[in-house]
Amino acid sequence: MAEKIRLEVVTPRGAVIQKDVDIVTAPGYAGDFGVLANHAPLLSTIKTGVLVYKVDNADEFVMVSGGFCEVSNNKITFLVEAADRGAEIDVERALRAKERAEKRLAQAQQKTEQINIVRAEAALQRSLARVKAARR
Repeated sequence: MAEKIRLEVVTPRGAVIQKDVDIVTAPGYAGDFGVLANHAPLLSTIKTGVLVYKVDNADEFVMVSGGFCEVSNNKITFLVEAADRGAEIDVERALRAKERAEKRLAQAQQKTEQINIVRAEAALQRSLARVKAARR
């Protein structure tokens, strides 16, 4: 049996995942990266996207939204703003959120309404990541 690495995903609301896994692939700002057991110490920023981890040849998907990651002592910890397990995501709700964000961005381009573009873009990225995580 291959060695495992401890995965912890924590949001301001508390722990979302605490599990021993085979490999973790995460969306870093410099690009996606993978971590196996006994990885060298690492600190990275995390962008909104899909975190993938594998346990016994089964892939699990988690939408993560902005934060940090630390690898140390055979443990990888994600401190993120939000995290949703792919299997628990309501795809229809995520698609509605995507449509709302796209509409707000279109309004901002037409200058028909005062829109916080950064917030609308972040909402769009979160909804796209949720849909991607749920459909895998």
